[in-house]
Amino acid sequence: MDKTKLHVIKIGGNIIDHPEALASFLRDFASMPGLKILVHGGGKIATQMAKDLGIESQMVEGRRVTDSKSLDIVTMVYAGLINKSIVASLQSKKCNALGLSGPDGGIIQAKKRNPIPIDYGFVGDIIEVKGQDLAQLINLGYSPIFAPITSNAEGQLLNTNADTLAQAIAISLSAYFDVDLIYCFEKQGVLKDPSDEKSVIPMINQAMFDSLKKDGTVSAGMIPKLENALSAISKGVNVVRLCHADYLNHAFQGTQIKA
Repeated sequence: MDKTKLHVIKIGGNIIDHPEALASFLRDFASMPGLKILVHGGGKIATQMAKDLGIESQMVEGRRVTDSKSLDIVTMVYAGLINKSIVASLQSKKCNALGLSGPDGGIIQAKKRNPIPIDYGFVGDIIEVKGQDLAQLINLGYSPIFAPITSNAEGQLLNTNADTLAQAIAISLSAYFDVDLIYCFEKQGVLKDPSDEKSVIPMINQAMFDSLKKDGTVSAGMIPKLENALSAISKGVNVVRLCHADYLNHAFQGTQIKA
């Protein structure tokens, strides 16, 4: 029996940081037909709030360290302000959005990242997504909106990478739906030349990714994003795309990830 199509869409902080871009994206998301999930990042709001409170952000090899004070802020901002603002906006557009984070219903189980060799603090790595429970919510007519906060077995809240969260949700739900995973960000796709928006690479597979990483075409934050995308394809997700947020309703645009 054919599975029903489900879109799992992730937006980055670069969209959240710009009210007009976010408003446009949410209009497109609300108007999308069919079943859908949104996973959002955090943007610069948490960083600014920490600065306003005199809390210094710690970075190790370009990645944020989440200490106890930072965890309080990201939880309030990601799972509170940003998540509920998105949900309220979508509800006003007749999209039956339901704001969630990992601890809600125990849907996402995580563990605190091993502090060796680098201690990133209260950062979570996902162990399990309860796909059956999430599928039931979707089949009831809800569009879940996930903030990147999880928790472990002891009830400790954890800051979790939103790209990885979207990938894990998409993989888990591929047992119940025909899943397309779409990463929406500020670029047209994966670019051969970062300064040329027309230099989109239309398709990337594992061999191409290895080559692009080796020659430096893809680097920094694009590497884990593509690693997540390739992992999703290898574990049952039907389609993975990286595209500009403006092209949400035209998903043939951007870069498609192949097995």
